[in-house]
Amino acid sequence: MKALMLGNEAVARGLYEAGCSFVSSYPGTPSTEITECAAKYEELYAEWAPNEKVALEAAFGASLAGKRSFCAMKHVGLNVAADPLFTISYTGVNAGLVIGVADDAGMHSSQNEQDSRHYAQAAKIPMLEPSDSAEALRFAKLAYELSEEYDTAVLIKMCTRVSHSQSVVEPGERMLPEQKKYEKSPGKYIMMPANAKRRHPVVEARTKALTAWAERAEINRIEEGSDMSQGIITSSTCYQYVKEAFGDTYPVLKLGMIWPMPEQKIIDFAASVDRLVVVEELDGFIEAHCRNLGLSVVGKELFSNIGELSQNLVKEKLGGAVQAGTCLEEDIPARPPVMCAGCPHRSIFYVLKKLNLTVLGDIGCYTLGAVPPLSAIDTTICMGASVSGLHGFVKAGDGESAGKSVAVIGDSTFIHSGVTGLINIAYNESDATVIVLDNSITGMTGHQQNPTTGYNLKGEPCTKIDLESLCHAVGIRRVRVVDPYDMEVCRAAVEEELAVKEPSVIISRRPCALLKYVKHPGPICSDPEKCKGCKACMNIGCPAISMVDGKATIDATLCVGCGVCEQLCKFGALG
Repeated sequence: MKALMLGNEAVARGLYEAGCSFVSSYPGTPSTEITECAAKYEELYAEWAPNEKVALEAAFGASLAGKRSFCAMKHVGLNVAADPLFTISYTGVNAGLVIGVADDAGMHSSQNEQDSRHYAQAAKIPMLEPSDSAEALRFAKLAYELSEEYDTAVLIKMCTRVSHSQSVVEPGERMLPEQKKYEKSPGKYIMMPANAKRRHPVVEARTKALTAWAERAEINRIEEGSDMSQGIITSSTCYQYVKEAFGDTYPVLKLGMIWPMPEQKIIDFAASVDRLVVVEELDGFIEAHCRNLGLSVVGKELFSNIGELSQNLVKEKLGGAVQAGTCLEEDIPARPPVMCAGCPHRSIFYVLKKLNLTVLGDIGCYTLGAVPPLSAIDTTICMGASVSGLHGFVKAGDGESAGKSVAVIGDSTFIHSGVTGLINIAYNESDATVIVLDNSITGMTGHQQNPTTGYNLKGEPCTKIDLESLCHAVGIRRVRVVDPYDMEVCRAAVEEELAVKEPSVIISRRPCALLKYVKHPGPICSDPEKCKGCKACMNIGCPAISMVDGKATIDATLCVGCGVCEQLCKFGALG
């Protein structure tokens, strides 16, 4: 029976059908739904790990024990998991180990446009790259076969368009392989230098064997065309663009295994066409491989290594006729991203801005504190960087920076990689003030549980990490909790902690306003008679407030009644 599935949903189905038994991941758009969908299968154990490094190490442990395992992450998460990734390449696996990574060309929800194919090449780990949901399911199953046949972890590279688009799949039955027995093998699994030296030649031999497999693999297929003036090598979503733009006009070499790539197949394909063109997003990865084979190839001189491609762009660059589009007669006003109405982070950022502080930010929905009118964040680098960066900023400052700078970090991000930065602050004694924005959920990726919420991936009660106790345990003596809806209390807390000559933590605690269990008092009212049109309430950037005929107006469909705007109005017009 056929079904429509998201690419991520199809990967999860592939895991299920392949007999995967253990899944450990950290949520990151556009990869999150793979693990969420996998968790719906009772036969699979699935969990959220504190970070991607832990997730991969846990998945490796499950593989070592003899169960097929999986972990997923977005492209920047692979940076966090890189340490075990490179060494697991040397150790190999016991049962199959598959790693899902989802790139985000166009940076729809990311801080960079990293191309994860480089990790496959650098770590010498095979990578499969599906172009639709049907391939996502099939490649997930194939990945386990390759993993166990060639004794290696296997990467599956998704991207935003494949992860979050639907196409037809044909689900099959689950085939559970017999659990492999774990046998001690110090030379294989203990990567001290003497053993690692012996394992490196194994890795190189494996790459040669996988290259030979890539030559004959049906997932690297040549599709005939009627016009041999140019041949196109492509993969992933770019394959879809090429086929939509040209159909069967030009021959296409569609790569399903993006590393290692075939050599002779590419050479033969190039010899069959007048001009060889590579269509790929981001870096010229396939193009560089072709050039290393001594081929003349056209690629990045036509297609940018910045952002996404499209059907029309492919058609235009390769000489096709592009029909003129239509556009609206009037420009649509820009709609900048903004924190939700009632967001507990809004008032904290307002306070930090009013105090004119340097604010080192982090990764999460609270990064929106950087946009107008709040404009309260100075930096955003990667998970946990706010806390570590604040320590360096204070230590290298002029002596006054400690009293004029803070770090802000969410509860999930703090557990992910902020706590190690806090340990550094305590150990090396900088007068740093860290504000943990505890909204009781992993908000940015769609309300996933984390170790501070008291619930696991499946919503079952579990151990809850106590942030106050954790901060005390790593050596922070000054830890206080505030309600972010009370702006005066927040302001006083920030000023007091900045004034002391020792490290401190402020926990701003209130659940995300969008959580289903959170009960709100209901919308407040605006009184146009009392409103003076001063726009003080507009300075918090709440989407529920607008100015109509010079008066503040509350949108009752958005307002949750948090009362932050009331604290800004000196004339009692809001309440």
